[in-house]
Amino acid sequence: MKEMVVGSEMARREAPSPPPQALVERLKDYGQEDVFSFWGELSNEERDQLVRDIEGLDLPRVDRIIRCSLGSQGPPLPAIEPVPENCVSTVEERTLTERERWWKRGLKAISEGKLAVVLLSGGQGTRLGSSDPKGCFNIGLPSGKSLFQLQAERILCVQKLAAQSGDGPSTVTPIHWYIMTSPFTDEATRKFFENRKYFGLDAGQVTFFQQGTLPCVSRDGRFILETACKVAKAPDGNGGLYAALKSSKLLEDMAMRGVRYVDCYGVDNALVRVADPTFLGYFIDKGVATAAKVVRKAYPQEKVGVFVQRGRGGAIAVAEYSELDSSMASEINQSTGRLRFCWSNVCLHMFTLDFLNQVAHALEKDSIYHIAEKKILSIHGSTMGIKLEQFIFDAFTYAPSVALFEVLREEEFAPVKNANGASYDTPDSARLAILRLHSRWVVAAGGFLTHSVPLYLTGVEISPLASYSGENLESICRGRTFHAPSEITF
Repeated sequence: MKEMVVGSEMARREAPSPPPQALVERLKDYGQEDVFSFWGELSNEERDQLVRDIEGLDLPRVDRIIRCSLGSQGPPLPAIEPVPENCVSTVEERTLTERERWWKRGLKAISEGKLAVVLLSGGQGTRLGSSDPKGCFNIGLPSGKSLFQLQAERILCVQKLAAQSGDGPSTVTPIHWYIMTSPFTDEATRKFFENRKYFGLDAGQVTFFQQGTLPCVSRDGRFILETACKVAKAPDGNGGLYAALKSSKLLEDMAMRGVRYVDCYGVDNALVRVADPTFLGYFIDKGVATAAKVVRKAYPQEKVGVFVQRGRGGAIAVAEYSELDSSMASEINQSTGRLRFCWSNVCLHMFTLDFLNQVAHALEKDSIYHIAEKKILSIHGSTMGIKLEQFIFDAFTYAPSVALFEVLREEEFAPVKNANGASYDTPDSARLAILRLHSRWVVAAGGFLTHSVPLYLTGVEISPLASYSGENLESICRGRTFHAPSEITF
């Protein structure tokens, strides 16, 4: 009898305590109480982990985003129209005088500390066969430099050019580099920079910050559990930049530093001209809220987003390739000979700081995210669910004024998205784009090339520390012969 009483007391002591009642009530308010379905099967440590995971969510904000996004069918979008010709600066229309004026104006603004650079670097190199951040990737150049190093050295070069452009003493003004990571890339990115001494930059001019994550949800808006004690989450898209800048108070930080213009780009473009003085000078000259570099579509059915106008006289926006049927994608503008919808979005943007502040508040207020139905790793295995994302180009529909600036694909756009062996956007294709461009620079500066394999398969690499965009190479190259492949430094 005594043994039965003791056993009964032990059973009472070991009976699972219920979830915190206040938290259960909060979750019921948002229809998410199912996250405690497995509570009775969890250890005390796992219960604590689940509670911390839920308490880390901004439930009112998350609920607002889910409701607004899943319920945002609304009226159909206005029919898309081509971007007005007067919104675009095309390569062939630019004069040498304009290019020189924009270059000088951009360098002056940089020397005055008015430009900051934002790098979108939240992605891993999964499709490249690596779990490292994409920026760590070595695309096989003679120098062996990573994407991060190429970009850092371009910043160093622009700083030097800006310092030398004035009439006074050549004092270098640092360009502040804000690097947006994700929970999956943050620690590895920081260590990569620290271990390489920030590639010659001052550690104080680099700021890392994380984009947010949002719970993955079912079609009816319920949280999906990754494990019994963890809600499945995914990064909130590269448009999470705006919320991240706002929540990290980095917009205030930029203002405190005297920044007025912000250059923003994606990490996986091997040819990106970071802090491009010509683009900055053009942007300032136009006096617009935001601008984007664009390249012409390579062919009508190319799977890229293009800039459009939402309705005649409407906002400038980006339409995904799926919005254009085959006939629309192939239409020709008879007056220009170009495709009617030809200006591809390549994630090279410029914003005023004032507009970034406005759009960060507007996007948060509207809380409408794109819905991406994808396979989610869940407690039940791989299951179909919804990831909620914003895109960097979502800001354009809020802009009172937009300008587009055409650049040549072979000079400024070499994406690194797929592993070698794929038909496009590989490390090999990006490496060749750099080698070919730099080979043209050498020849233009009076140099010569020798090569043991066909030149279309090789070339030379010019260190960004020696030249930003082909300038100042005569003293290095004129009359000299370089064997490809090789790196040309000072």
